[in-house]
Amino acid sequence: MDPKKLSLSTKAIHGKKLYPYKGPVSLPIYQTSTYRFDNSDDAVRYANGDTSVYVYSRYHNPTVHDVEEKIALMEDGEAAALFASGMAAISTAVMTFVHAGEEIVSTPALYGGTYRFFRDTLPGSNIAVQYVDPDNLAGLDRLITKKTKLVYLETPTNPTLGLVDIAQVVARVKKAEKKFHTRIITMIDNTFASCLNQMPFRFGVDIIMESATKYLGGHSDILAGVVISTQPIIDKVKTTAKYLGGCADPFMAYLLFRSLKTFELRVERQNKNAFLLAQLLEKHPKVQRVMYPGLKSHPHHALAKKQMNGFGGMVTIEVRGGVKAAVKVCDSFNVAVNAMSLGGVETLVSIPVYSSHVKMSEAELKRHGVTPGMIRVSVGVEGIEDLIADFEQALKKI
Repeated sequence: MDPKKLSLSTKAIHGKKLYPYKGPVSLPIYQTSTYRFDNSDDAVRYANGDTSVYVYSRYHNPTVHDVEEKIALMEDGEAAALFASGMAAISTAVMTFVHAGEEIVSTPALYGGTYRFFRDTLPGSNIAVQYVDPDNLAGLDRLITKKTKLVYLETPTNPTLGLVDIAQVVARVKKAEKKFHTRIITMIDNTFASCLNQMPFRFGVDIIMESATKYLGGHSDILAGVVISTQPIIDKVKTTAKYLGGCADPFMAYLLFRSLKTFELRVERQNKNAFLLAQLLEKHPKVQRVMYPGLKSHPHHALAKKQMNGFGGMVTIEVRGGVKAAVKVCDSFNVAVNAMSLGGVETLVSIPVYSSHVKMSEAELKRHGVTPGMIRVSVGVEGIEDLIADFEQALKKI
């Protein structure tokens, strides 16, 4: 097996055990807000930095901590912080390292929630965001200044599945750090790829964020986000999380623990289905364009082969006839489900101009590369013959 795609069981052999304790096979749920002290000295020990003392579940929880350790191991990180949603993870990490008067440089094609957080919320805290052309990353040399504290990227992008050269971003940030004698954090949204298909720490990024609602959760039944990094960085993020309050719920953590057991099986099947579906749709006369990194026609296919271990389960198509045709297709599926979100075992379809990028201006849509006829497809684990037949009958309705 490719060493870049070590299974969880193999990682347990080469590193620390995933299940170091005796007792129940399934993870216990510590559904409690607070914890009983042996005596009052426990409170003093916690105040002095003893993290083995549990105090309050907004600070830490045994069920949550267990899942954090497993995800950190999967991502090749030292530590992780679990949150109530992907946006809680993003906003908490950003607010940990960027403060009033400082700046962020980001790639422009982002998840709609992230973009709106950058556009609508951060200016109120006197934090500016500038955008670099991902096809001309030399622009980072101009955009990064002494005020820059964070460089943020998303790859593959939502929903256009464009790629950003992670190694080049990191190299240019390191160059800027030497120039300005300052620390600049690099943070990546790895949700679309997931850690099975892309391992950003191998390219030198500082922080990985994933919406665990998606592929890590995989069953469309939880909201969760996770930040992975070094222990010192995660300690800082968790301190901010105490005050912003986006803490993970223990029952959600338990459901996520359940999902991690089948993560590799699910995502490998989604990769396979997505590749086959993309190949079919690329030849369909009513499909104007197919965006999938695994296709040779994708403009970043060479980069995908370089920095990804698999091409993922997301496919975006642009149908002929604009948004009316996209609506007709999405309303005609029998197997695929017309719903927002992604990464679940069921195939989900959505129209970006009606979902993640709704009510954006024409200029913003152009910057994100989003067109009215786009349909974003989160390919599930169904039988590929059923999926192909479903897309063929739906496209006939145009």
